[in-house]
Amino acid sequence: MAQAPDEQISLTDPDARSMATSARGSGTVGYNVQTAVDAKHHLVVTHEVTNQGTDRGQLASMGQQTQEALGTEKLTALADRGYYAGLEILKCEQAGINALVPKSHTSNNLAKGQFDKRDFLYNPRRDEYRCPAGERAIWRMTTIERGQTLHRYWASACPRCPIKAQCTTGDYRRITRWEHEEVLEAMQKRLERMPEAARIRRQTAEHVFGTLKSWMGATHFLMKRLPNVKTEMSLHVLAYNLKRAMQILGDVPLMRAMRA
Repeated sequence: MAQAPDEQISLTDPDARSMATSARGSGTVGYNVQTAVDAKHHLVVTHEVTNQGTDRGQLASMGQQTQEALGTEKLTALADRGYYAGLEILKCEQAGINALVPKSHTSNNLAKGQFDKRDFLYNPRRDEYRCPAGERAIWRMTTIERGQTLHRYWASACPRCPIKAQCTTGDYRRITRWEHEEVLEAMQKRLERMPEAARIRRQTAEHVFGTLKSWMGATHFLMKRLPNVKTEMSLHVLAYNLKRAMQILGDVPLMRAMRA
């Protein structure tokens, strides 16, 4: 197992991998099904089956597949916070995909009742932050971590700040800014202008998964190995889309359209 690229071996299905679940420190061995569903008719535009354990690297790929399926250069993509990844959102921006993904706020400072990064206001013209105490946190250094260029800022007044206890236990409160942080900030502003985004996503993507799981019953995929599971999922999606189309268009108009 230690010699395997991802340190995983499944004796039941060699392609299956541990999938992250909502319970901390737990997982289920299986596959990760991705779908892109249109918000109006709840038809599956495109889908993919992977054995990647999380959704974090799937946003841009699914968005681009959806663009290709619809034949459009512009697209608005709603996703849950499990898809939040700076590089994926940047790829979407570069591809003309208007991503709307909420961020998970897991700051230790926020949990301790201290100031969060959102309390520091960035001034793009001066390339500096304004801290809650009104001090200037200026650029100090740049580092590269995991292939990402990160800038560090802090204020000289930190050691003598009267509200330092509400900010940090260290000598200085350091603020990290990704080189493409403006893309994430622009997306956050779009989310704030569209408070119903999460509700729309839930009633769109979850509709499909709820229906398919109901049809499948309390069971798993019947096939093993990734190519076979992909085929099985494609049959599920085909049946789902046909039944949706019959509900939307009616049986006779649908058959007439298929003959044409």
